[in-house]
Amino acid sequence: MPHSPLSFKLITFFYLLLTLSGASLATVGHHRRPRFSPHNYRDALAKSILFFQGQRSGKLPPSQKMAWRKDSGLFDGSTMNVDLVGGYYDAGDNVKFGFPMAFSTTMLSWSVVEFGGVMRDELNNAKEAIRWATDYLLKATALPDTVFVQVGDANKDHACWERPEDMDTPRTVLKIDRNSPGSEVAAETAAALASASLVFRRSDPSYSKLLIKRAIRVFEFGDKYRGSYSNGLKDFVCPFYCSFSGYQDELLWGAAWLHRATKNGSYLNYIQENGQILGGGELDNTFGWDNKHVGARILLSKAFLIQNVNSLRDYKGHSDNFICSLVPGAPFSSAQYTPGGLLYKMGDSNMQYVTSTSFLLLTYAKYLTSAHTTAHCAGRTITPNALRAIAQKQIDYLLGENPLKMSYMVGYGGRYPQRIHHRGSSLPSIAEHPAKIDCSSGFSAMDSDSPNPNVLVGAVVGGPDQNDGFPDERSDYEQSEPSTYINAPLVGSLAYFAHSFGQL
Repeated sequence: MPHSPLSFKLITFFYLLLTLSGASLATVGHHRRPRFSPHNYRDALAKSILFFQGQRSGKLPPSQKMAWRKDSGLFDGSTMNVDLVGGYYDAGDNVKFGFPMAFSTTMLSWSVVEFGGVMRDELNNAKEAIRWATDYLLKATALPDTVFVQVGDANKDHACWERPEDMDTPRTVLKIDRNSPGSEVAAETAAALASASLVFRRSDPSYSKLLIKRAIRVFEFGDKYRGSYSNGLKDFVCPFYCSFSGYQDELLWGAAWLHRATKNGSYLNYIQENGQILGGGELDNTFGWDNKHVGARILLSKAFLIQNVNSLRDYKGHSDNFICSLVPGAPFSSAQYTPGGLLYKMGDSNMQYVTSTSFLLLTYAKYLTSAHTTAHCAGRTITPNALRAIAQKQIDYLLGENPLKMSYMVGYGGRYPQRIHHRGSSLPSIAEHPAKIDCSSGFSAMDSDSPNPNVLVGAVVGGPDQNDGFPDERSDYEQSEPSTYINAPLVGSLAYFAHSFGQL
């Protein structure tokens, strides 16, 4: 029998009250493991990584497990005489948007950097998912002072409902260069390449060196020729992936990753000199594909907490401010939660903020634990275990601990979304329907109430509304569309919990 919203509020309140006092049995401690887990985090981890195979563009390898997907976009880049085959479709459409693809790559890499050591069998799968992206990003940055940032015309693509294998809309190629800068995409791409260089440092040193060398060059370009790609490419990238937060956050984020990957003092100097100008101390607490400030603060706090880089001391305080905004009842708390306890930021693809915030909570808890310290909110102490418990509450909600008793990950649990907003998943596969399905014919599937014929295993959808409601309608892209940037930070969180509960 479903709980009432009131009972969920009470459960959430007492859960957090116990947590903040350090008494919660659900808390994942650093030295002890709870005996029982409400979820199979290991299964969810495997599926969260498998999802990326369903988003692949290009020539698929023999190891492809998501068998209903086939080759697509095999001539991408040809109109500009460049090879842009590969990479990922961002969500339920067939466009390759470089900005969110790079962010997804950074977050997949950060997941492995922090929690890859406990991933066991899934580590190679995660690396494969990262490499599918970085191979493409290397192609997109092959020319000096140029980044190819998009393949496909989003307006024309969205006017069709067709499989990626069938697409016949223009594969328009967009780029940034000296004359049409895009500092946010360049710096995010640099962050992706730099973070991935850490992932491959031991297993493939030559590839790692190639990644970091390219990251350095791309960051220099983005920093030297400053400007937003939303200006020069507005008609193509807006309203889809406009940079609303500007490019300053990406420059700080990119420099932070280059500092971590290279240990080069020039990046530390850059951060010291430019951090405040680039918004390091601002109180914007939304972390996602557009705004990277909070991620940069958490990342830089490690240098202070663990490497004792005292010049970055302020980033510990900036990170604590972010934590204070999330903890219910804490001074300066500003986060909104649904009656069922889900962090709620906005109606469109809210789950991306849930997964990215949960990852930051676990990562910051790891740094605080290593430094034997805590977060502070106006004199109130918030322990690392408290942060872990808040993150677990969010991840468990996503996996089914919610008023609807529904998992928001496709293929996980007994009940999950059946009609996701995703072209390839909603149309019959090539194996079932070899004949081409043209642009307009596919809309009969989009408008249908039937479950998607192809299960996009591991896909996490946009999620419920502010009242924990979820209609499971294919046309409702705000709630029913999956994306790479929802899944990417989730990988790290699931690895952490799978290990903490003895599943890995």
